[in-house]
Amino acid sequence: MNALREAAAGQIATPAKAENGDFDLEALFRAQYERIAAVIARVVRDPARAEELAVEVFLKLSRNPKAQGGSAPGQSIEAWLYRAAVRIGLDELRRQTRRLHYESLLEFVRGAATPTPNPEELHAASEERERVRRVLSGIARRQAELLVLRSHGLSYEELASALHLNPASVGTLLSRAQQAFRKEYMQRYGK
Repeated sequence: MNALREAAAGQIATPAKAENGDFDLEALFRAQYERIAAVIARVVRDPARAEELAVEVFLKLSRNPKAQGGSAPGQSIEAWLYRAAVRIGLDELRRQTRRLHYESLLEFVRGAATPTPNPEELHAASEERERVRRVLSGIARRQAELLVLRSHGLSYEELASALHLNPASVGTLLSRAQQAFRKEYMQRYGK
């Protein structure tokens, strides 16, 4: 884990400077890396992969001067990082879902029997987390972002900042996201 952080810090060791000279990517990386990796890990449920994806988020930031200065009035760089973290996590989740789908099709075409589930897959909590990830990948991106960030403990104000929302509408949007989640869950699993 430390090797990954050191490698990542080496990739962005030269601090990116905004035109006014006050943007320090290395300091931002050191301050926010753990939280960004934790947000991604909540989505993909693989801490090692989450660390890799967190490094990608910071690399994207280093290549995006618009985000370095806050791309919208009142938007912080941290908000951009959270939004990018959730999106990259959801993209990874969708890639995994597609891969599993195609692997199962390949097994079906080959005529192979369904693989025997391992003990982890039999554990009820693991199954439930998998269901939640699938449902999140099946609902609208903005709704999934809201639910993931809220479950990570962000306040309504932080959600509004991270996702460029009117703070007064966050409660309504969050309620709609929860309803969409319930509907998708019921449609898929009937509980």
